[in-house]
Amino acid sequence: MSASGGTRAIIAALVANAGIAVAKFVGFLVTGSSSMLAEAVHSVADTANQGLLLIGGKRAARAATPEHPFGYGRDRYFYSFIVALMLFTLGSVFAIYEGIHKIEHPEPLTSPLVAVIILVVAIALESYSFRTAVHESRPLKGTGSWWQFIRQAKVPELPVVLLEDTGALIGLVFALAGVGLSVLTGEPVWDGIGTLCIGVLLGVIAIILIVEMKSLLIGEGATSPVLSTIVRKLEEGEHVERVIHIKTQYLGPEEMLVAAKIALTPGLPVEAVARTIDEAEARVREAVPDARVIYLEPDLDRSRVAS
Repeated sequence: MSASGGTRAIIAALVANAGIAVAKFVGFLVTGSSSMLAEAVHSVADTANQGLLLIGGKRAARAATPEHPFGYGRDRYFYSFIVALMLFTLGSVFAIYEGIHKIEHPEPLTSPLVAVIILVVAIALESYSFRTAVHESRPLKGTGSWWQFIRQAKVPELPVVLLEDTGALIGLVFALAGVGLSVLTGEPVWDGIGTLCIGVLLGVIAIILIVEMKSLLIGEGATSPVLSTIVRKLEEGEHVERVIHIKTQYLGPEEMLVAAKIALTPGLPVEAVARTIDEAEARVREAVPDARVIYLEPDLDRSRVAS
């Protein structure tokens, strides 16, 4: 569900951003608005970003090899990290530079009505993309807040698209305000201020994405509720006394590695040990489908033996 949902959200964002980018560039050529130019570059970056997310998803689906025995699931994290870097460099840095330049050397706008019309249409298209991302993310979000979803989600594409679309909508409002205030006051410097606000906004969003994707690339473990479920399922076995210690790590958005040492009842024959481990793995996989790679080490509860 998460993979297909992410793909639908990405395609919706790609189509919307490609059309918006063309319209914004036309608007910039007609009006000379720096806000429009910053938004056009932003849309180009977003369009390229959606393409990178699709490439990452395709490359992550490759089969495991002897060189990469756990597969290529983290390719999705890598390409999402590249998306964050592009959003910062191509979107934020350019907009900040252009905004400062326009504030220092303001130029009057021509045909501002064209810019307003294009921005209003762009808001409608971005709203469609944003609505799609929200719809596909809601089943994964559960009862938590949207901020918790962005911080804790292991599927990178949906948080990326959500943040990009949020930034795009707010950026369009900044651009519309900049153009509108320039027309109402006769001061083109407002267009530069709007552009600068867009750059700062994109920078904040890019930094959030960089931090989150870096964490996923390094390797995140299961959240506390999921970890508690895994431990509970391991300890439900007839001959399992307790989990001595456990470590988890996501190998990809839908693949988790579980390694645990479990204390078994002393004196079990080899066949019973093997059966107990198999049953424990089956219980965990049923409760947590993402736990696809499980390594269990049987041991004795030394503290109990010593006492």
